[in-house]
Amino acid sequence: MNHHPTRRAVVLAGAAAALTPALPALASTPVRPKAVQPYASYWYPDSLPSGSPGPGITWRSLKAWRAASDADLAFNAASVPLAARFTPVAANASARADQARIQSLVSFGPTASNPSQGAPTADYYALTHWAYIDELVFWGGSSGEGLILAPNAPIVDAAHRHGVPVLGNVFLPPAAYGGQLQWTRDLVQKDASGRYPLAAQLVAVAAAYGFDGWFINAETGGGNTALATAMLGFVKELKALGAAKGQRVTWYDSMTVNGSVSWQGALNSQNRAFFEAADTMFLDFRWSPGTLASSGSTARELGRDRYALWAGVDVESNGWDTPVDWDAIVPGGKPHVTSYGFYRPEWTLGHLPANRTPGDFHAADDRFWTGPSLDPSRPDTDASWRAPAVAVADRSTVSTLPFATTFNTGHGLRWYEAGRVTSSTAWNHLGLQDRLPSRRWITRTAGQHPVVAFDFADAWRGGSSLLVSGAPGAPVALDLYATRLPLCARTVVELTHRADADVTVELAVATAEPAGPGAPQPYRYLPAGTLKAGAAWATTKLPLTGPSGTARAIGLRLTAPGALNYRLGALAVYDRAEVPSAPSGLKVVAGSDGMRFTWRPAPGPVRHYELHRVLPDDTRRFLGGTCQSAYYVPGPVPERGEKAARFEVRAVGELYTASGPAPAAHPW
Repeated sequence: MNHHPTRRAVVLAGAAAALTPALPALASTPVRPKAVQPYASYWYPDSLPSGSPGPGITWRSLKAWRAASDADLAFNAASVPLAARFTPVAANASARADQARIQSLVSFGPTASNPSQGAPTADYYALTHWAYIDELVFWGGSSGEGLILAPNAPIVDAAHRHGVPVLGNVFLPPAAYGGQLQWTRDLVQKDASGRYPLAAQLVAVAAAYGFDGWFINAETGGGNTALATAMLGFVKELKALGAAKGQRVTWYDSMTVNGSVSWQGALNSQNRAFFEAADTMFLDFRWSPGTLASSGSTARELGRDRYALWAGVDVESNGWDTPVDWDAIVPGGKPHVTSYGFYRPEWTLGHLPANRTPGDFHAADDRFWTGPSLDPSRPDTDASWRAPAVAVADRSTVSTLPFATTFNTGHGLRWYEAGRVTSSTAWNHLGLQDRLPSRRWITRTAGQHPVVAFDFADAWRGGSSLLVSGAPGAPVALDLYATRLPLCARTVVELTHRADADVTVELAVATAEPAGPGAPQPYRYLPAGTLKAGAAWATTKLPLTGPSGTARAIGLRLTAPGALNYRLGALAVYDRAEVPSAPSGLKVVAGSDGMRFTWRPAPGPVRHYELHRVLPDDTRRFLGGTCQSAYYVPGPVPERGEKAARFEVRAVGELYTASGPAPAAHPW
């Protein structure tokens, strides 16, 4: 890429930035104690490096993997199916619904020590702008730890809830970063029948773990035409086997048809065979306006969609200050040229100072995805950073009942239940993330626009709530969700909210589309009462006896006589109340530094499970939640006078109603 002439490729950039330790002997390799803590899985294709792995690293062969002997599979297998998405009328006139899409390559943690199910810290890249993403790649890998990464379950569950497929990563690194050509040969080896056994293994892993395919990144030099031919056959078989299971393959522009590693920054004769074999291709950063234009034309000549090409945009170092020739990818007023792929957008977290808070992160992430206006209906089209909301239309999955949200972002400083703190431990677990508003944040008022943000100082449930604050001096209409929810005579909406200043609240429901892109929703407003300053959390129940048909948007209108300080803790839409059935058979296995819990899933639909410890005074302490039927808890210790620890697991439904408990005890 012209802006980074020394960065020859995506992986090279990642290795240079110490994404993960490149060699086994590096002292910075994270130390993992011998314990029962499960981690995201990683492998070499077949043969292992010489010597011994560093502390906390386990060298594994993908060829030898079997689901039946995978001791951590219950902790790593995602359970949320990929949700269907729809595209509402665009939030602004410049956002396109049917052209460029976005791929996001994210490193969520180190290769060898990425916890399977979250961790006791809120300092985490809790991605929430799923509405603009078409494909997420679980980025990472290193020659000293493992080259093939399976995404952990919380990330897949959160992405699937928002309709985003997730790919694992196959990384064959440059020799300068420990790459060995033998690993490439291992990957594309054939069996006696001429098949590619590791292609079948990759498909089996994705099926067992519940994710959506693979990003193939072959950057080890020294190959020849024979090796390239074998790689091409491997990719074809991987795609064919994966397609039968709904999986996809993305090829990275690195190896060429003669086996050399030569980054083209274009779709051309050197790599078109790999693009034809795969579903999509990530073009190296060295693209130019000319090469992107020719790439789009070549894709069309091949009978392929030009938007199956991701033009790499490296934001790892400079985020929204990265110079990008946006007109080469998504020109304003003209058809988009290709799609684009963000390399390492977790910069929005990493560039912040060490004392950063979750609120600091979300403020930065909102600016990255929405732009400096922080309102996709009023985009700053002249800004040097062309934020996704300016060019790409958002999508939504809110189309079936029941629907509920507690505005939980998947991390927090505490855990709340019914407005009360039940754990004071910071946490992250993306699998617990709600479906969140896609348009952050659209407000319409004749006065001053308020500040709208996820807030972590108080919550009704989970770790965060939605806070609207300011002094608008006029009513404020706030868009929350683009929806396709069927309405009937039984449909009810519940708002759980409170305020630190008097405010009159109205529910906003639209049953028709806006007049056009960027136009306001044709809301009908339903009174939801007046909240008094300082009152406790209250739930307002509103039967939707007036509107009929399909709810296409839901929002609020807030009117405050003075300052506005309104907190929304939960929103639910349903036509019948549902309580899930209870799980059963809770079992506890203690290890040297923690406990593994397993249970039999509850029959019927379940959103997630929550595990509590019952203290000697019979109060409950939240230990964690997961979409799986297995969970790890680090380091429980006896309470004073306690002879046995008591635990309970409950199923939680889409309306956040909880089942009865499945109990268990562990003697000290």
